[in-house]
Amino acid sequence: MICNFLLRYQRLVFRHKLYELREERDMKPQTFSSLVSAILYEKRFGPYFCQPVIAGLGDDDKPFICTMDSIGAKELAKDFVVAGTASESLYGACEAMFKPDMEPEELFETISQALIASVDRDCLSGWGGHVYVVTPTAVTEKILKGRMD
Repeated sequence: MICNFLLRYQRLVFRHKLYELREERDMKPQTFSSLVSAILYEKRFGPYFCQPVIAGLGDDDKPFICTMDSIGAKELAKDFVVAGTASESLYGACEAMFKPDMEPEELFETISQALIASVDRDCLSGWGGHVYVVTPTAVTEKILKGRMD
């Protein structure tokens, strides 16, 4: 599984740098999601075991969030997306706690509570998580510690 991840990561870094050299600009999140989708679709008969979540700020600092299945089918959303083994319980927790136009600290607290509550209900999940809050000025990463059984 880790080899799968490292191979995908190296290929994405290579394609991203190639895009920057050719276009002389940074890749937008929409373009990056199309790139990831195409790479996943190439291996549709022997798919990689992943569910990527792509989040970033697009034109005029508008949020862009997208998730995909293992063959690259995109699911775009305006509020939130979830992926992983605890996705069913994450949907319920996020729908109950999420509201539009939250401040970064309030958003972090909401994400943290939803993630911890959902992971505690799923026997295949655990060990915490990484929460990234993206604003126009900074990207903040905070590490959550969860159950370790």
